[in-house]
Amino acid sequence: MPLITAPVTTPEEPTPPIDVPEIGFAVITYIDPAGTRWPMTDLAADWYTLAEGVSGLGAASYSLTADDHPRGGARLRHVQPQPRTIVWPLLVKGADHTAFTSNWRQLATAFTRTLRRKADGSFSPGTLEVARPDGGVRTIAVYYSDGYDGRGQTATGITWDSAVLTLWCEDPYWVDAEPVVVHRETGADVDFLIPFPSVSSSQVLGATTVANPGDVDVWPVWTITGPATLITFTRDDTGESFALDMTATAHGALLAGETVTVSTDPPRVRSGTGENLVAGLNWPEAVLWSLPPGPTPVTFQLDGAAPGSAVDLVFHPRYETA
Repeated sequence: MPLITAPVTTPEEPTPPIDVPEIGFAVITYIDPAGTRWPMTDLAADWYTLAEGVSGLGAASYSLTADDHPRGGARLRHVQPQPRTIVWPLLVKGADHTAFTSNWRQLATAFTRTLRRKADGSFSPGTLEVARPDGGVRTIAVYYSDGYDGRGQTATGITWDSAVLTLWCEDPYWVDAEPVVVHRETGADVDFLIPFPSVSSSQVLGATTVANPGDVDVWPVWTITGPATLITFTRDDTGESFALDMTATAHGALLAGETVTVSTDPPRVRSGTGENLVAGLNWPEAVLWSLPPGPTPVTFQLDGAAPGSAVDLVFHPRYETA
Protein backbone atom coordinates (compact mmCIF):
# COMPACT_ATOMS: atom_id res chain seq x y z
CA MET A 1 0.00 0.00 0.00
CA PRO A 2 1.53 3.39 -0.97
CA LEU A 3 2.55 5.83 1.73
CA ILE A 4 0.15 8.79 1.77
CA THR A 5 1.99 12.08 2.06
CA ALA A 6 -0.69 14.57 1.08
CA PRO A 7 0.04 18.23 1.79
CA VAL A 8 -1.89 19.86 4.62
CA THR A 9 -3.09 23.47 4.40
CA THR A 10 -1.18 25.55 6.94
CA PRO A 11 -2.75 28.20 9.21
CA GLU A 12 -0.50 30.84 7.56
CA GLU A 13 -2.12 30.17 4.17
CA PRO A 14 -5.75 29.27 4.85
CA THR A 15 -7.84 27.93 2.01
CA PRO A 16 -10.53 30.49 1.12
CA PRO A 17 -14.12 29.22 1.27
CA ILE A 18 -15.85 28.44 -2.02
CA ASP A 19 -19.51 28.15 -2.95
CA VAL A 20 -20.65 24.51 -2.68
CA PRO A 21 -24.15 23.35 -3.72
CA GLU A 22 -26.50 22.69 -0.75
CA ILE A 23 -23.96 24.26 1.62
CA GLY A 24 -22.92 27.74 0.50
CA PHE A 25 -19.47 29.11 1.23
CA ALA A 26 -17.27 26.65 3.10
CA VAL A 27 -13.89 24.94 3.27
CA ILE A 28 -14.25 21.17 2.96
CA THR A 29 -11.66 18.59 3.95
CA TYR A 30 -11.67 14.81 3.72
CA ILE A 31 -9.88 13.02 6.58
CA ASP A 32 -9.02 9.41 5.80
CA PRO A 33 -8.96 6.60 8.42
CA ALA A 34 -5.21 7.10 8.88
CA GLY A 35 -5.80 10.72 9.90
CA THR A 36 -4.38 12.35 6.76
CA ARG A 37 -6.21 15.54 5.78
CA TRP A 38 -7.05 16.01 2.09
CA PRO A 39 -8.24 19.55 1.17
CA MET A 40 -11.28 19.24 -1.10
CA THR A 41 -11.92 22.90 -1.97
CA ASP A 42 -8.42 24.27 -2.58
CA LEU A 43 -8.56 25.20 -6.27
CA ALA A 44 -4.77 25.60 -6.32
CA ALA A 45 -4.20 21.99 -5.28
CA ASP A 46 -3.76 18.94 -7.54
CA TRP A 47 -7.25 17.72 -6.61
CA TYR A 48 -10.45 19.51 -5.72
CA THR A 49 -14.20 19.05 -5.68
CA LEU A 50 -16.18 19.86 -8.81
CA ALA A 51 -19.10 21.86 -7.44
CA GLU A 52 -21.43 20.84 -10.26
CA GLY A 53 -22.94 17.50 -9.33
CA VAL A 54 -22.41 17.58 -5.55
CA SER A 55 -25.50 16.27 -3.74
CA GLY A 56 -26.63 14.59 -0.55
CA LEU A 57 -25.54 17.34 1.83
CA GLY A 58 -29.01 18.55 2.85
CA ALA A 59 -31.54 17.14 5.31
CA ALA A 60 -31.60 13.40 5.97
CA SER A 61 -34.14 11.17 4.25
CA TYR A 62 -36.72 9.27 6.31
CA SER A 63 -38.82 6.15 6.01
CA LEU A 64 -42.35 6.72 7.32
CA THR A 65 -44.57 3.98 8.73
CA ALA A 66 -48.28 4.78 8.91
CA ASP A 67 -51.53 3.04 9.87
CA ASP A 68 -54.73 3.45 7.91
CA HIS A 69 -57.28 5.59 9.69
CA PRO A 70 -60.91 4.38 9.70
CA ARG A 71 -62.15 7.85 8.74
CA GLY A 72 -59.78 8.07 5.81
CA GLY A 73 -56.15 8.82 5.29
CA ALA A 74 -53.52 7.49 7.65
CA ARG A 75 -51.76 8.29 10.90
CA LEU A 76 -47.99 8.44 11.22
CA ARG A 77 -46.74 5.73 13.58
CA HIS A 78 -42.96 5.61 13.17
CA VAL A 79 -40.17 7.63 11.56
CA GLN A 80 -36.87 5.95 10.67
CA PRO A 81 -33.86 8.03 9.51
CA GLN A 82 -32.15 6.42 6.54
CA PRO A 83 -28.43 6.16 5.76
CA ARG A 84 -27.18 9.13 3.76
CA THR A 85 -25.61 8.93 0.30
CA ILE A 86 -23.31 11.76 -0.79
CA VAL A 87 -22.31 12.24 -4.43
CA TRP A 88 -18.87 13.84 -4.64
CA PRO A 89 -17.35 14.76 -8.06
CA LEU A 90 -13.59 15.10 -7.86
CA LEU A 91 -10.94 16.38 -10.29
CA VAL A 92 -7.38 15.02 -9.95
CA LYS A 93 -4.40 16.37 -11.89
CA GLY A 94 -0.60 16.48 -11.91
CA ALA A 95 2.27 18.41 -13.45
CA ASP A 96 3.06 15.35 -15.59
CA HIS A 97 1.81 11.80 -16.00
CA THR A 98 3.93 10.47 -13.13
CA ALA A 99 2.66 13.12 -10.70
CA PHE A 100 -0.93 12.62 -11.84
CA THR A 101 -0.72 8.83 -11.43
CA SER A 102 0.71 9.23 -7.92
CA ASN A 103 -2.08 11.62 -6.88
CA TRP A 104 -4.77 9.42 -8.44
CA ARG A 105 -3.54 6.30 -6.67
CA GLN A 106 -3.10 7.97 -3.29
CA LEU A 107 -6.61 9.45 -3.33
CA ALA A 108 -8.03 6.06 -4.33
CA THR A 109 -6.33 4.52 -1.30
CA ALA A 110 -7.50 7.35 0.99
CA PHE A 111 -11.15 6.67 0.16
CA THR A 112 -11.18 2.87 -0.26
CA ARG A 113 -9.28 2.18 2.96
CA THR A 114 -12.59 2.94 4.74
CA LEU A 115 -13.61 -0.57 3.57
CA ARG A 116 -10.62 -2.41 5.09
CA ARG A 117 -11.36 -4.37 8.23
CA LYS A 118 -9.34 -3.70 11.36
CA ALA A 119 -7.98 -6.46 13.58
CA ASP A 120 -11.18 -6.47 15.62
CA GLY A 121 -13.31 -6.93 12.49
CA SER A 122 -14.72 -3.41 12.42
CA PHE A 123 -14.33 -0.72 9.77
CA SER A 124 -12.91 2.78 10.16
CA PRO A 125 -14.82 5.49 8.28
CA GLY A 126 -13.35 8.60 6.78
CA THR A 127 -14.62 12.02 7.78
CA LEU A 128 -15.98 14.80 5.62
CA GLU A 129 -15.40 18.11 7.41
CA VAL A 130 -17.22 21.34 6.53
CA ALA A 131 -15.75 24.53 7.99
CA ARG A 132 -17.75 27.77 7.75
CA PRO A 133 -16.33 31.30 7.58
CA ASP A 134 -17.83 31.98 11.04
CA GLY A 135 -15.62 29.27 12.57
CA GLY A 136 -18.28 26.58 12.88
CA VAL A 137 -17.22 23.06 11.87
CA ARG A 138 -19.50 20.07 11.20
CA THR A 139 -18.43 16.57 10.24
CA ILE A 140 -19.96 13.34 8.97
CA ALA A 141 -18.50 9.82 8.87
CA VAL A 142 -18.32 8.39 5.34
CA TYR A 143 -17.51 5.10 3.64
CA TYR A 144 -16.51 4.79 0.01
CA SER A 145 -19.19 3.02 -2.05
CA ASP A 146 -18.26 3.40 -5.72
CA GLY A 147 -17.43 5.80 -8.53
CA TYR A 148 -13.65 6.19 -8.38
CA ASP A 149 -13.33 5.63 -12.13
CA GLY A 150 -11.85 7.88 -14.76
CA ARG A 151 -13.92 9.43 -17.52
CA GLY A 152 -12.37 7.12 -20.11
CA GLN A 153 -12.29 9.85 -22.73
CA THR A 154 -9.57 11.07 -25.06
CA ALA A 155 -6.87 13.09 -23.24
CA THR A 156 -8.00 11.98 -19.77
CA GLY A 157 -5.80 9.79 -17.62
CA ILE A 158 -2.58 11.50 -18.74
CA THR A 159 -2.22 14.61 -16.59
CA TRP A 160 -5.80 14.88 -15.31
CA ASP A 161 -9.03 12.94 -14.85
CA SER A 162 -12.24 13.19 -12.85
CA ALA A 163 -14.35 10.77 -10.84
CA VAL A 164 -17.82 10.91 -9.31
CA LEU A 165 -17.60 9.24 -5.91
CA THR A 166 -20.53 7.86 -3.96
CA LEU A 167 -19.99 8.06 -0.20
CA TRP A 168 -22.23 6.12 2.19
CA CYS A 169 -23.01 7.39 5.71
CA GLU A 170 -24.44 4.96 8.28
CA ASP A 171 -25.42 7.93 10.49
CA PRO A 172 -27.21 10.50 8.29
CA TYR A 173 -26.64 13.42 10.67
CA TRP A 174 -23.86 15.98 10.70
CA VAL A 175 -21.97 16.30 13.97
CA ASP A 176 -20.62 19.48 15.56
CA ALA A 177 -16.85 19.26 15.93
CA GLU A 178 -17.08 21.26 19.17
CA PRO A 179 -18.47 19.26 22.11
CA VAL A 180 -20.92 20.58 24.69
CA VAL A 181 -19.55 19.99 28.19
CA VAL A 182 -21.54 20.28 31.42
CA HIS A 183 -19.56 20.11 34.68
CA ARG A 184 -21.05 19.81 38.15
CA GLU A 185 -18.99 19.40 41.31
CA THR A 186 -19.78 18.96 44.99
CA GLY A 187 -18.92 22.03 47.05
CA ALA A 188 -16.83 22.08 50.18
CA ASP A 189 -18.38 20.97 53.47
CA VAL A 190 -19.39 23.75 55.86
CA ASP A 191 -19.84 23.86 59.59
CA PHE A 192 -23.51 23.52 60.54
CA LEU A 193 -23.46 26.52 62.91
CA ILE A 194 -20.75 28.81 61.49
CA PRO A 195 -21.47 31.47 60.39
CA PHE A 196 -25.15 30.45 60.43
CA PRO A 197 -27.08 27.15 60.31
CA SER A 198 -26.07 25.40 57.06
CA VAL A 199 -26.31 21.93 55.52
CA SER A 200 -23.84 20.29 53.12
CA SER A 201 -25.39 17.52 51.05
CA SER A 202 -23.46 14.27 50.61
CA GLN A 203 -26.05 12.94 48.19
CA VAL A 204 -27.25 15.41 45.58
CA LEU A 205 -25.09 17.34 43.11
CA GLY A 206 -28.31 18.94 42.03
CA ALA A 207 -30.90 19.62 39.39
CA THR A 208 -29.87 21.49 36.28
CA THR A 209 -30.96 22.17 32.72
CA VAL A 210 -28.92 20.83 29.80
CA ALA A 211 -29.39 22.53 26.42
CA ASN A 212 -28.94 20.58 23.18
CA PRO A 213 -28.48 23.14 20.38
CA GLY A 214 -28.73 20.49 17.64
CA ASP A 215 -31.62 19.33 15.47
CA VAL A 216 -31.93 15.75 16.75
CA ASP A 217 -31.41 13.67 19.87
CA VAL A 218 -27.91 13.02 21.21
CA TRP A 219 -26.71 10.22 23.49
CA PRO A 220 -24.23 11.73 25.95
CA VAL A 221 -21.18 10.31 27.69
CA TRP A 222 -21.00 10.74 31.47
CA THR A 223 -17.77 10.76 33.49
CA ILE A 224 -18.11 10.54 37.27
CA THR A 225 -15.27 11.41 39.62
CA GLY A 226 -15.38 9.93 43.13
CA PRO A 227 -15.95 9.58 45.91
CA ALA A 228 -19.37 8.03 45.28
CA THR A 229 -21.22 4.80 46.05
CA LEU A 230 -24.50 5.10 44.13
CA ILE A 231 -24.80 7.19 40.98
CA THR A 232 -28.26 8.16 39.66
CA PHE A 233 -29.09 10.30 36.63
CA THR A 234 -32.70 11.28 35.96
CA ARG A 235 -34.32 13.02 33.01
CA ASP A 236 -36.97 14.96 34.87
CA ASP A 237 -39.37 15.64 31.98
CA THR A 238 -39.92 11.92 31.26
CA GLY A 239 -38.92 10.34 34.57
CA GLU A 240 -36.43 8.07 32.79
CA SER A 241 -33.36 7.28 34.85
CA PHE A 242 -30.48 4.90 35.37
CA ALA A 243 -28.45 4.11 38.47
CA LEU A 244 -24.97 2.65 38.86
CA ASP A 245 -24.39 0.95 42.22
CA MET A 246 -20.63 0.90 42.58
CA THR A 247 -20.84 -1.28 45.70
CA ALA A 248 -22.48 -4.00 43.57
CA THR A 249 -19.49 -4.15 41.19
CA ALA A 250 -16.14 -5.88 41.54
CA HIS A 251 -14.54 -2.43 41.73
CA GLY A 252 -16.40 -1.39 44.86
CA ALA A 253 -17.13 2.17 45.93
CA LEU A 254 -15.63 4.90 43.77
CA LEU A 255 -12.84 6.49 45.82
CA ALA A 256 -11.64 10.09 45.70
CA GLY A 257 -10.03 10.83 42.34
CA GLU A 258 -11.21 7.60 40.71
CA THR A 259 -13.45 7.82 37.64
CA VAL A 260 -16.09 5.79 35.86
CA THR A 261 -17.43 6.57 32.38
CA VAL A 262 -20.97 5.72 31.22
CA SER A 263 -21.63 5.73 27.46
CA THR A 264 -25.31 5.75 26.53
CA ASP A 265 -24.87 4.68 22.87
CA PRO A 266 -23.57 2.05 22.72
CA PRO A 267 -24.31 1.13 26.36
CA ARG A 268 -20.96 0.84 28.10
CA VAL A 269 -19.63 1.40 31.62
CA ARG A 270 -15.88 1.46 32.24
CA SER A 271 -13.75 2.39 35.22
CA GLY A 272 -10.73 4.62 34.77
CA THR A 273 -8.59 1.47 34.63
CA GLY A 274 -10.77 -0.21 31.99
CA GLU A 275 -12.90 -2.50 34.17
CA ASN A 276 -16.28 -3.45 32.70
CA LEU A 277 -18.87 -2.28 35.25
CA VAL A 278 -22.04 -2.50 33.14
CA ALA A 279 -23.47 -5.14 35.50
CA GLY A 280 -23.68 -2.43 38.17
CA LEU A 281 -26.53 -0.69 36.31
CA ASN A 282 -30.03 -1.22 37.68
CA TRP A 283 -31.25 -3.51 34.91
CA PRO A 284 -33.96 -3.92 33.68
CA GLU A 285 -35.27 -0.58 34.96
CA ALA A 286 -32.26 1.37 33.68
CA VAL A 287 -32.92 3.65 30.69
CA LEU A 288 -29.80 5.22 29.20
CA TRP A 289 -31.76 8.21 27.99
CA SER A 290 -30.98 10.67 25.24
CA LEU A 291 -31.15 14.48 25.18
CA PRO A 292 -33.69 15.90 22.69
CA PRO A 293 -33.18 19.25 20.94
CA GLY A 294 -33.65 22.22 23.24
CA PRO A 295 -33.48 22.44 27.05
CA THR A 296 -33.96 19.32 29.20
CA PRO A 297 -34.26 19.27 33.02
CA VAL A 298 -32.00 16.64 34.59
CA THR A 299 -30.86 15.67 38.08
CA PHE A 300 -27.42 14.34 39.02
CA GLN A 301 -27.30 12.41 42.30
CA LEU A 302 -24.20 10.89 43.88
CA ASP A 303 -24.65 9.03 47.15
CA GLY A 304 -21.49 9.10 49.25
CA ALA A 305 -20.33 12.31 47.61
CA ALA A 306 -17.70 14.56 49.19
CA PRO A 307 -15.67 17.57 48.11
CA GLY A 308 -14.13 16.64 44.76
CA SER A 309 -17.03 14.47 43.62
CA ALA A 310 -18.00 15.60 40.13
CA VAL A 311 -20.03 14.80 37.03
CA ASP A 312 -19.00 15.71 33.48
CA LEU A 313 -21.59 15.35 30.73
CA VAL A 314 -20.25 15.52 27.14
CA PHE A 315 -21.98 15.33 23.77
CA HIS A 316 -21.58 16.59 20.20
CA PRO A 317 -24.73 18.25 18.79
CA ARG A 318 -26.12 16.60 15.64
CA TYR A 319 -27.69 18.44 12.72
CA GLU A 320 -29.79 17.73 9.64
CA THR A 321 -27.54 19.70 7.29
CA ALA A 322 -23.93 20.73 6.94
